Amino acid sequence: MEKNTGKTECLNYIIKRLEEEGKHPALTSIGIDGESLDQVTNTHKPEIELCTDSVFVTSETHFNSKKLDAEILYVSERRTSLGRLIIARAKSKGKVIFYGPPDTVWLKEIINQLEAFKVDIILIDGALSRKSLGSPSITDTMILSTGAALSANINSLVKQTVYTHSLIKLPVYESNLTNDLLKKNQGVFALADDEVVDLGIQSAFLLENKTDRLLKAGNTLFVSGVLNDKLVELLRAQKNVNEIEIVVKDFSRIFVKQQVLNSFLKKGGSIKVLLKTNLMAICVNPVAPNGFVLDSLKLRKMISEKTSLPVYDIRMIDEE
Repeated sequence: MEKNTGKTECLNYIIKRLEEEGKHPALTSIGIDGESLDQVTNTHKPEIELCTDSVFVTSETHFNSKKLDAEILYVSERRTSLGRLIIARAKSKGKVIFYGPPDTVWLKEIINQLEAFKVDIILIDGALSRKSLGSPSITDTMILSTGAALSANINSLVKQTVYTHSLIKLPVYESNLTNDLLKKNQGVFALADDEVVDLGIQSAFLLENKTDRLLKAGNTLFVSGVLNDKLVELLRAQKNVNEIEIVVKDFSRIFVKQQVLNSFLKKGGSIKVLLKTNLMAICVNPVAPNGFVLDSLKLRKMISEKTSLPVYDIRMIDEE
């Protein structure tokens, strides 16, 4: 949910536990991760340490700077800004910087290739504002990282985290149109009588002079791209808001402020997803980059009570 919320600590813990259980993971990322210094905040980051026989994905540039022995398994024909992507198997323990596919389409292709190397599990390292990795069209399950870096006010932090959890847990829109809708990459459509009606609106950002079209073909709208404040506020203002239903592909497409969405829902509107993400746990980092520390036990208890999920502070697991 924010930089410095303990995501890499969580990933390293999972790698360690998989090694203890004799499992062989494959690891990739979307973008770059594993560097010792954050390029944005200029703060220290824990490096990612792989175990022997792990399979990993990185760029040619980062492969050449790895701190382990590795066997190359695959080299992509396509190039990134840092060279071709390399899939390799670690022949010793050591550190490496991940550099994975820069888009989700290529990421899916890489996942399919990783599965061919007979690994036990594939771990995808996420990133701030890259919650699309949590889409069920890409991954089977997800762990959410949050912490004091997001807010030093414990009540605000819990509120923001619980809101994200509520989006992940939105109900599924049951329809025989699901497969057809998943293929649509842009546009706002009406769903009526098992038909998809093109409203001639390219996205929720392009509503100018077209708002009168929104509800002419029915009260159920499918937004194939991003759902934003503007569209939700417009629908919230309708007299029949209690009859309006918004459908999106998955939670990662929702970029709506909490108060805006809650107001729409309180007035009777509803929102559903075509694909529902399986969120298995939440990890917290109670320490902010400026040194401010929240009460870890209190934070975990508050989030767990409101989400009914296991909540972990990775640095305290072994102590407890």
